[in-house]
Parts: sequence; C-alpha cells; structure tokens
Amino acid sequence: MDRKVVITGMGIYSCIGRNLQQVRESLYNGRSGIGLDARRKEFGYRSALTGILEEPDLKGRLDRRSRVCMPEQASYAYVATSEALARAGIDTAFLEANEVGILYGNDSSAAAVIHGVDVIREKRNTALVGSGNIFQAMNSSVTMDLSVIFNLRGINFTLSGACASGSHAIGMAYLLVRQGLQERVICGGAQEVNLYSVGSFDGLGAFSAREDEPQKASRPFDRDRDGLVPSGGAATVIVESYESAAARGAEIIAEIVGYGFSSNGDHISVPNVDGPARSLRMAIKDAGVDASEIKYINAHATSTPLGDESEAQAIYKIFGEHNPYVTSTKSMTGHEMWMAGASEVVYSTIMMRDGFIAPNLNFENPDAHSSKLNIPNRRVDTPFDMFLSNSFGFGGTNSTLIVKKP
Repeated sequence: MDRKVVITGMGIYSCIGRNLQQVRESLYNGRSGIGLDARRKEFGYRSALTGILEEPDLKGRLDRRSRVCMPEQASYAYVATSEALARAGIDTAFLEANEVGILYGNDSSAAAVIHGVDVIREKRNTALVGSGNIFQAMNSSVTMDLSVIFNLRGINFTLSGACASGSHAIGMAYLLVRQGLQERVICGGAQEVNLYSVGSFDGLGAFSAREDEPQKASRPFDRDRDGLVPSGGAATVIVESYESAAARGAEIIAEIVGYGFSSNGDHISVPNVDGPARSLRMAIKDAGVDASEIKYINAHATSTPLGDESEAQAIYKIFGEHNPYVTSTKSMTGHEMWMAGASEVVYSTIMMRDGFIAPNLNFENPDAHSSKLNIPNRRVDTPFDMFLSNSFGFGGTNSTLIVKKP
C-alpha cells in the first residue's frame, strides 16, 4: 500500500506561545522567547540563557494519579496533544471507538531521575521515592502517560534520536500510515526545561554566553554566533490517512510527502556534510519532487559554529542555485532539542498556511557558507506550498521531512 498521509491536527506549548494562535503571532512578529534564568548561575552554569516557559497547572484537568506519573515534559505534551486532538475534531468518544496510536520523541527525563536518587540518598528508604517516580523517570514517560490518559490502543512507543527525535517520530508515523499499518497516529516531541536536563551541554561550552542581550544570543548562520540557547516544551501533530480524514469529514491542514534519514557514521558530536546531504536527497526522492519545487527550508541550524556551517554546505550542495528561502526558527525559540523536529513542522505549517516566512533573527553578518543561501532576517510575506524541515542530532542521526499544502 502507498496511501496519502495528511496532518489533521496540531498543538504546541513553547517559549513563543502556549497555543497555536500565540505561536502564530510570535512567528509573524519575529518575537523571541529567550531570556535568563538566574537559578542556573546559582547552580553552577556558565550560561543562564534559556527559553522561558512555565510548567502548566493541570489541576482540574487531570486527576491526581495521572499528574503524579507525569514529568515536566509530559505536562507540556498533554497540553499540546489536547489542542491537536481538538483541532483534528477527535474527541473522547472517537478515541474509545477507534484505534489511535502514539509515537513521541523524547531523549531524557533527568529531573525525575535526580529527584528519586536524592530522596533515596537522604532518607535511605526507596519506598519514600513515591509510586509515580518510576513512570516519570523513564524515557518513554510521555507515550506511557498520554496513551493511558487518552485511551490509545494503536502503536505506542518513544523514539530517542537526540535532537532529531521529534522529526523521526513524525517520519515513522508517516511510514506506518502510508503502509496501511495504522490509520491515525498522535506524534510529536517533548523537551524538559529544568536545571538538570542540560548541565552537561553547558559544561561542554555548547551554549551561547551572550547574556547581556538574551534575545540576540541565538544567531543561526550568523558569522558571530557563539553557541546554542537551550529551550523546550512540546509539539503534537495528528498524522492520518487521507481515507480516514475524509471519512471523518476532517479538515486537512497539510500533507506529508517525504521523509529522509541517514547517519553520519563518524564522530559522536561533530557534524559533517555528507550525512545531512544524504538525508535531504532521500526525502526529496521519497517525495517525488524536484528540489526547485521546495520554496522554504526550516533549517536545523542551532547557532553553533560547526553545525550551522556543515548544514549550510549540505543545503547548498543539494539545492544549488534553486535559492529557496532558508531560516532557522531557533533564532526565536532557541534549541528545543528532542522537541525541535516536531515544533518546527508546526511552525512551518503555520507559516505555509498563512503565507509568510518568519525572520531568521540576528542574522547580521553571513559567513563564507551562509552567504550562499537565501536567508532573510526580516519577515517575508510570500505564499509557498511546500517546505522542507531538517533535524540532526548527536551520534550523527539525521532526519528530513517534506510537507506540502493539501
């Protein structure tokens, strides 16, 4: 089988908005969600820069048992998924009567692990950790929690692919639906935003130290970039077969037409050009389109010197003189890590729907490689009907998605 795969719902909880409408306004106006968290300095961080967002209060929305089993990132995912299901027109009755799966990208649950160990060390009694800690501490926490809360009975597991996790989750859902193994899948990515989750990144010097101007710290493709800004939240898309969506009378937001992936196969943290280029090429081939048809690329570009440089070379290698617009929404959000591949599909779909491209903030001085790309540092009001989204991660994992208007 080779079925058409569509998106019928989206939801988002990020530092630039707690729902689709708020996010749309931030994208349109080029509004950054980056700030300083003073607690990070007290904790020993070199950089206090981070995406700013609060954990949602789910009292009154979920029972206590459900909340006890949820780590921070699962609460973000619950809010995003609730919005996505509502947007897709899928209610409790539908979930109870039909098989719906879940694939979510997540690659850490650090806060819960540390909390559990701290209790045991202090109390010398494992029983005092609490019954919910085991479920909070597992990487698969998000899919476990949401599958129970929403009564999901289709495929159910977590993808851990570093900063490509969210993108791979959507890609795998696309393959399963296209092949007829699932009719509809909830998929996305989640990232915790706390003191414990990214301390080692800070220790490696991976973060920007531009603390005097937080909203200018994330500078993808700019010559003067000095590192990424960590961030997080959750993003959900409802991936569905066209037949299922049509039978429900659901509005189709977009169509997923291509998925590419690859492994760099060499250094665990230093990117190369060949791996991303092969992922791009595979996605374009899978979509059955010419590179000239893709008018916008949401780049992975995290604002690190080597990462942005290698991606710029890979994009130019594949797209050459076709000159699509290229931006990284991480200039506004920071690097949402395990969530980023999913959130950037949501951001790009919003822009495609409304006919604009958000600015690549802080792109003031191109380098030798980014100067060859068409990177706007102001909003571009232009219609486009197809975009490509890149996500790359430690270990050399690469994921590329191509999405078009229905």
